[in-house]
This record gives sequence, structure tokens and C-alpha cells, in this order.
Amino acid sequence: MYGYYLVLALRSLQRSKVLTALMVLAIGLGIGASMTMITVLHAMSGDPLPGRSDQLYVPQLDPRPLPRGGASGTPAGNLPDSLTWSDAMALLHAHRADRQAAMSGGSAPVRPAQAGQHPFFARGHYVTADFFQMFATPFRAGSGWNEQDDADRARVVVLNAGLAQRLFGATPAIGRTVRLKDTDFRVIGVLDDWRPQPAFYARIDDRAFGQADQFFLPLQTALDLRFNFSGDLRCWGSGGDNRRSDHCTWLQFWVQLASPAKAQAYRAFLADYWRDQQAHGRFPRPVDARLYGLTDWLAHEQLIPADLRLQLWLALGFLGVCMVDIVGLLLAKFLRRRGEICVRRALGARRRDIFVQFGMEAAVIGLAGGVLGLGLAQLGLWSVRRRPDGYAQLAHMDPAMLLGTFALAVVASVLAGLLPAWRACVMRDPCA
Repeated sequence: MYGYYLVLALRSLQRSKVLTALMVLAIGLGIGASMTMITVLHAMSGDPLPGRSDQLYVPQLDPRPLPRGGASGTPAGNLPDSLTWSDAMALLHAHRADRQAAMSGGSAPVRPAQAGQHPFFARGHYVTADFFQMFATPFRAGSGWNEQDDADRARVVVLNAGLAQRLFGATPAIGRTVRLKDTDFRVIGVLDDWRPQPAFYARIDDRAFGQADQFFLPLQTALDLRFNFSGDLRCWGSGGDNRRSDHCTWLQFWVQLASPAKAQAYRAFLADYWRDQQAHGRFPRPVDARLYGLTDWLAHEQLIPADLRLQLWLALGFLGVCMVDIVGLLLAKFLRRRGEICVRRALGARRRDIFVQFGMEAAVIGLAGGVLGLGLAQLGLWSVRRRPDGYAQLAHMDPAMLLGTFALAVVASVLAGLLPAWRACVMRDPCA
């Protein structure tokens, strides 16, 4: 029966080619614009570390002084996104989580040993030993360092595959020497081109998407050697710009907790730490220690730019306008077919049959519009990838979005066809 309705739909659409083309174009434009933005936002809001993200947490503390004129009961409000050196080291050495790591981003000049290669800057991260195991970074060769290397300020480095290839080509990099800034580092590990998107472990800013970190150094080594650190250094009182001061927040801190019970216990530990610091004259605000899971942290940091959300709503609004146009065109088309409806009713067709027939016609229009919309969406994503924004390189359509394009097109067109189909099948005296 549905095959028969499909044949009727195709014949009807062929009889009014211009009107059919207008409807297909309308749904295609709406679907293309909508799916372009939906695909971009889908790529930006995906899980950056599948299988591990539900175990990763960010603790938040607030060592800042009270605002001018504030009382000791002043609520904390928005807590700093980073920790002071002293607080990060205290949490690190407490070992209350399964794993814990302090980190900060930066960049350094790389000086190749090979003749003819010029120095260049590379982006990297300065981390503590648990970083690699906690985030399950895939190693192509070698491994990370240990806690003793952190304490000894070891001159070791882990390279991402891209930088290792650039420096050493096909030659194994393990054991080789890399000169960063003015210091030689021994390569102990090479990552398998690790580039989670977004770079959730870094301070969330306009560099959260795009290029991956190319090297990883021990945090205390980088601090002793006065490497360049990126991100906010926020100080108050006598903190100056001393990164080891307990008056400056700048370090990102992550912990791994294997179960909700451990997460609850760690929250209690953070609250106890806050109260202990109050007893020593710090943390003057009421206890408000927080622990964010990875996905909650990305939502808290408002990773998706507001202009992208606005563009999505505009695209969906445009799709709505296209659907209204299709409603009008289908209504005019169906109501002109009184004669056909009369003949079918005379031959015993029920109103439900007329409704299904016209619904099938709307679905065919939607499927054709989906094909056009897919092409327009790919064109839109290509234009997004031409932009300089870091997230632009994520603008690719995966199988889920591919199926979603056709599903949205068919659903939109069928919804648009409901009113015209219902109006056609309830007409009074279609044979009059």
C-alpha cells in the first residue's frame, strides 16, 4: 500500500515541477543552515575523553580576601577557576584522590639540533607526574615521568607525535635531546598524536579548540627555569607576580575519583581543608568548596561562544520560516486536487488513506530537501573551516549528523504537511 502511495506522490510532484522545486529548495536551505550550526555545536560539546570523563573532577577553592567592606559571612559567589601554588601542592601531596595533577600551559622556543632547521615556538603544558595516567594519554613510545622526577626537577620531556616527527623524522625519539628555551631535555616518551577536543585540562579560553600541545614538561622544572606560562595570573595583597605566592591563583588542578562515593569523600576533604586554612588565617569567606565533573566543568566554563548559540537560533528560525512557506505551498497544491480526491473517495478510499497519501508526498519532498540540505550543510561546514577560530577545524559531519540531516528534513516536511493533508481530507463535498 505504501509503495502505491509513493508512486502517486512521485507522479504528483512531476506534474508540478516548479512548485516541487520551490518546496525542495525551501526545505534544503532551512536544513542546510540548521545542520551547519547543529554540527558545529555537536562537535564542540562532545565528550573529549570517552570512557574516562566520568572519573575526572576539578576542585575549586577561594583563598581571596573579603571584598572591601565585606563581613566574614560574605558568600563566596563565583570561585576562581584556578588554584594558588601552595593550595595545589597541598592537595597534590595529600593524595586523597586516586590520582591528582597540577598543570599550566605555556610556550617555548624549540631549537633543533639538525643543521639547516630554524628555531620555532611550540605550545606545551607543564604538568605533574600523574597527568599521563589520569588522562590515559596514548603513548607511541616510552612513558611519562614519576613523582621522584617531579621532586628532582628532572630535565625530561614528553613529545607529541607531531613535534617528534618534525624534529627527528622517522628516527626514534626516545633518549634523544631536545633543546627548549636554553635547556636540554631528554625525551622519555612520545604520545600518539594526542589532541582531545576541547583541551579540557587547560584553562578554557579561545585556545580550547584547535592545535594540540606539542610537549609536556615537569611543572616544577619549568617553574625553576622560568619558562613562559600562559593563562591568568591573578594576585592580591602582597602577592605581586610571584607564582609561588599563596596570594596568586594560576594553576589548573584535576583529580581522578573512581566512584561517586570517592567524589563525595573528596568534597568533604576539600571542606575540611578550607576550614583548616581558616584556622591559619586564610580563606576568610564561608566554606563553599566545590568539585565539578568534567562535563559539568565545561558547562560551567561556558565553552561554546554566545555568538554560535545565537547563530543556531537564527538558523532554526530560518528553518521555521521555510516550514511556514511549505505549509502554504502544500495547502495550495492539495486544495487544487479536489477532482483527484473526489475520484479516490468514490472508489472507496477513506479519509485516512487520503491523509497518508498526502503525508507520503510531504515525506518525499523532505527526503529530496534533505539531500539538497546535506550538500548545503557540507558547503556551510567548509566555509566554517576557513575561519581562523580554533573550533573551526572540528566542523565535520559524522554519521550521526548525516542521519540527523535526513531525519530532520523528513520530520520537518511531514510536520509542515500535516495541516494541508488534514485540510484536504476533511473538505466538505470535494466533488461539488
